[in-house]
Amino acid sequence: MARTREPSPSPAVPEPHGHGLRLRAWDPESDADAEAWLRGVRDPDFLRWNTLFRQVTDIDGARESLRARALDAADGRSVSFRITDADSGTTLGHIGVNRIDLALRQACVGYWVLPEARGRGVATRSLLLAARWAFGALGTHRLELDHALGHEASCRIAERCGFRYEGTMRGVLLQPGRHDAFRDAHLHARLATDPEPEVP
Repeated sequence: MARTREPSPSPAVPEPHGHGLRLRAWDPESDADAEAWLRGVRDPDFLRWNTLFRQVTDIDGARESLRARALDAADGRSVSFRITDADSGTTLGHIGVNRIDLALRQACVGYWVLPEARGRGVATRSLLLAARWAFGALGTHRLELDHALGHEASCRIAERCGFRYEGTMRGVLLQPGRHDAFRDAHLHARLATDPEPEVP
């Protein structure tokens, strides 16, 4: 009988911290983590700009999504961080270093912030932390960030964090709520040799 592979906890999960934040591993078995993940990926603003390949509609789906991310981390494909307040430990959002290619020393970063944490620079500060970790501990040379055309807030965050605009990619992202139509995206990138921006 086939056995489902379970992610094994790793004592070496990094916890980058600074700028009033700590980036922690998500725990699929934590009710609080699963609930925060569900709220994040069901938020209307998230769904306006992102389309998941597999929709998450309940707590069980949230746990399954987090377990899949833990497996990706175990296999070295990505690392998913729960953005938390450094003092209280309150979950503020998510940031992931994805599509890790150790041979080419490249990766892609993506993030979202819970509604109650917006307007406080959480995305900017967590992106600076994740980039520092990717360039340092992971040894990445190039870190990409893409966002749907028209998402001006993401454009500003990218530029603020030193991710230069490199062009528009045609038909690279799924349209909201659809798997049969596509939209364009801006591509931003930062190199390890670029200067690190000052904390805003």
